[in-house]
Amino acid sequence: MDYKETVFQIVEGIATLTLNRADIRNAITHPDMIAEIKAVCEEVNARMDIRALIITAVDPAFSSGGNVKDMKERKGMFAGTPAELVEQYRKNLQEVLLAVYNVEIPTIAAINGSAVGAGCGLALMCDIRVASDKATFGETFLNVGLIPGDGSAFTLPRVIGMAKASELIFTAETIDAATALELGLINHVVEHDGLLAKATAIARKIAGRPPQAVRLTKKLLRLGVHSTLAESMIQAAAYQALCHFTDDHMEALNAMFEKRKPNYQGK
Repeated sequence: MDYKETVFQIVEGIATLTLNRADIRNAITHPDMIAEIKAVCEEVNARMDIRALIITAVDPAFSSGGNVKDMKERKGMFAGTPAELVEQYRKNLQEVLLAVYNVEIPTIAAINGSAVGAGCGLALMCDIRVASDKATFGETFLNVGLIPGDGSAFTLPRVIGMAKASELIFTAETIDAATALELGLINHVVEHDGLLAKATAIARKIAGRPPQAVRLTKKLLRLGVHSTLAESMIQAAAYQALCHFTDDHMEALNAMFEKRKPNYQGK
């Protein structure tokens, strides 16, 4: 695909998707932006040689979510009747966020600046969140007379708990990275210039693990959100049996006994 709204790179098994529309603060509601993000998600799911995906953006913002100018003018994704808007949300914003959520490899949001509205929702769709000390976060939908239409009413309480999520959503306040870390919204805060280095270091650790087992582990974690303990353990037994028959499992054991670094092939 010819990427224009984003930059997509793969280096040593680590993919990086960079939102590249600083002029609109990396809003994710433009059809071309949506198409490119979805294409990346499809590619990383299809390739066993890609072990982790970092999602970041060009400065100064991570993502403003929806384009408020388009909202004001009721154009683009925000044009049409109420019934048409339902489908616009489902087939554009919600579909691209679900594509990120359903990426089969671990995803790391490297949040370089403001992540508000659906931009915060995008970060929440990732497994791990690393923030620059310049980053800010806001569930700011009520500030523009809207509700969280991006799935964050589902994801945010599961990340930080219902009471804290309710306060952030109802007050529509913006918080800094230190506060986000205290709430458990993000995993790490680093100096701005070290953001990608930190995200890449985490990605490299993940890339050093057996890729099939990593993918199955992510599936198990996601299923656990909706399962009972007994159901989760049954699923874990099934996935574990599959892992026992992978070449990577034997490679891990051989490397352990031979006191060397394993060389996983994703088989």
